[in-house]
Amino acid sequence: MKNKERHVFLECTECRNRNYTTNKKPRADYKLEKSKYCRFCRKHTPHREKKL
Repeated sequence: MKNKERHVFLECTECRNRNYTTNKKPRADYKLEKSKYCRFCRKHTPHREKKL
C-alpha cells in the first residue's frame, strides 16, 4: 500500500528557520500556513510550507 502523502517543512516567516515537518496530499493546490511557536524568535509566528 502506497503512502498518498508527502512530507513538507514549515518555515518561520520571520527568521526563515525550518522548525516543523508535516504531511500533505500531493495533489493539494494550496500552501499550508499555520501559527506555530518558533524557538529561535521565542514567539508564535506564521509558518509557511516549503518543500524538502
